[in-house]
Amino acid sequence: MPNVIKQSVTLPASARQLYDMYITPRGHAAITGMKAKISARPGSAFSAFEGSIFGTTLATVPGSLIVQSWRSCNFAVGDPDSTLVLSFTPLTTRSARIDLVHVNVSPVDYEGVRKGWPAYYWKPWRAALRK
Repeated sequence: MPNVIKQSVTLPASARQLYDMYITPRGHAAITGMKAKISARPGSAFSAFEGSIFGTTLATVPGSLIVQSWRSCNFAVGDPDSTLVLSFTPLTTRSARIDLVHVNVSPVDYEGVRKGWPAYYWKPWRAALRK
């Protein structure tokens, strides 16, 4: 059975703003504090955290959905890529929910990835929005 991570977070910004922050190099860097290569164009490669995570953007729906093939440098060589789905849902004009479903995460890095989303994305994202 593939390892699945499901998480949701509500942040103080519009769904479109959150989507744009994740899928643009400047926005992604504002969240993580590190340079990122990322694009909404299907088939485009992405990387973040100095190449520690990388993959391909598979599909996007502007303002509402991002699907990526995704892996970390800690995945075993023979592990298949995982699939990341981020859904952005407006709640009010000033808040939105991000629902994350991360499927087929390598057993070698499951706990690191599961704990990494809150530590390296949700918490710093909230801080970046305060600035």
